[in-house]
Amino acid sequence: MNIAAYCRVSTDKNDQLNSLEAQKKFFADYTARTGDNLVRLYADEGISGTKIKNRKEFLRMMDDAEQHIFDMVVVKDISRFARNTVDLLQNIRRLKSLGIETQFLTANMTSMGNSEFVLTIFGALAQEESANTSKRVKFGKRINAQNGKVPNLVFGYDKIPGDYFNLSINEQEAKTVRKIYDLYINDGYGAAKIANYLNENGIKTKRNCRWTQNAVCRILANELYTGKIINGKEEVADFLTGKRTERDETEWMVTEKPELKIIEPQAYEQVQQIMRERSRRFKTENTRQSSRHIFSTLIKCRECGWSFRRSVRRYKNTYIKWVCSGHNGKGADNCPNAVSVDENELIDVLQNYFANLLSKQKKVIKYVVDEFHKVYKAKDENIAYEKELKAQISRLENARQKYIDLYADDIITRAEMNEKIGGSKKELEHLNNELKIVSCHLTKEEQLGEILNNTFKEIADISDVRNMTNTQLKKIVQKIEVDKEGNVDIYLRLFSELGLEQSALINNNRT
Repeated sequence: MNIAAYCRVSTDKNDQLNSLEAQKKFFADYTARTGDNLVRLYADEGISGTKIKNRKEFLRMMDDAEQHIFDMVVVKDISRFARNTVDLLQNIRRLKSLGIETQFLTANMTSMGNSEFVLTIFGALAQEESANTSKRVKFGKRINAQNGKVPNLVFGYDKIPGDYFNLSINEQEAKTVRKIYDLYINDGYGAAKIANYLNENGIKTKRNCRWTQNAVCRILANELYTGKIINGKEEVADFLTGKRTERDETEWMVTEKPELKIIEPQAYEQVQQIMRERSRRFKTENTRQSSRHIFSTLIKCRECGWSFRRSVRRYKNTYIKWVCSGHNGKGADNCPNAVSVDENELIDVLQNYFANLLSKQKKVIKYVVDEFHKVYKAKDENIAYEKELKAQISRLENARQKYIDLYADDIITRAEMNEKIGGSKKELEHLNNELKIVSCHLTKEEQLGEILNNTFKEIADISDVRNMTNTQLKKIVQKIEVDKEGNVDIYLRLFSELGLEQSALINNNRT
């Protein structure tokens, strides 16, 4: 009889019983005893038995069965064939419909000679073993996560061989990480432009490859560079499908490791804020990040909200104008703003605006400080409220963790755990949002003087606006608005950083 043998083999070098060579010898000995002809051995290496779709050799065997290449499939054990009861029965039925028998040697069972009830029982036992294995793996991962397990391969660090919980900083790569953050924050580069810069300078990734936009984004989004290891962001919700679900932020396992810090937390948060702002502007204002020209993405149309774009005309002399993208791209029906702003005239307006601000610096600072204290509560009140919020959050998190641990130890069911902690999730979200607001206010209180001093120092350092880059200008100016009458309003970044509205005292340069 022509037979096919199927096995799932281990990739573990120490697992000699399930190695490919051992399986080949087992089936060779079997056919020598029975006198059958082994047409082909199908072997999936290191693949879970819970999902058929990932097992290429198994799928190949089923396709070959359609061609009637063999008359019987021989499997050493049911668990090697499938650990999913549904998959087991479906594929056995499919083979039976083709007249192909399936024989499980260790159980001395055949698909033709045994009832489906018996096969189902054995399949269910194999599936239950997978479920128990999944629980053991989850438990091990949770313990590792609580101990602060680190990634195997991450740019900026070297893995210590045999150590699951420690990395060492690779100083050469760390310089590149700092350069990436510097280019993004201070030079206004986007991820694609940073990738080009790194490639042009001959800098390679950890795998000695060229940089891509996605690779740079992963560097910018990795909180590990601040010395914070975060595990448990996702979990496998169903071991049969392998489907993963995101866990609530309050359930993440965070380990602080200051010795791994390459980037200051403030720089990391600044990058995330810039990312969010660029994403928001692209989605809501159709504005792509650009720093090519001095006013790129800075001039906004008050009528439609779109950015102005640069228009160059050459006739005897070169004329550079800025026009509304909404009006010029989609016509007057989309936006009535047909104004064109001369670049040289706008530079002169800015030069005069900055000179005017410096001349009344004391008045401006007094106004900003007074407005800040009107908007935000007293600092002492905020500190007391912040402590109270942190205490409430800590109590709720401890209670949640207690029930999560009980579920992990199989003392309570998932439904019971959800019943106990379900109501606390929204409350935690609310408290954490409140804490973020209060902490933000306290941070701004501390930064108030620094933001004011830095803004006026940057303005005082300007000798000629024409020599400024787009990135330098964006550090001072949040936006320049132009209406359909040609009036220009300039908005300083310091007001948005402090969460204040800009008044006529500051914005009196309508042109």
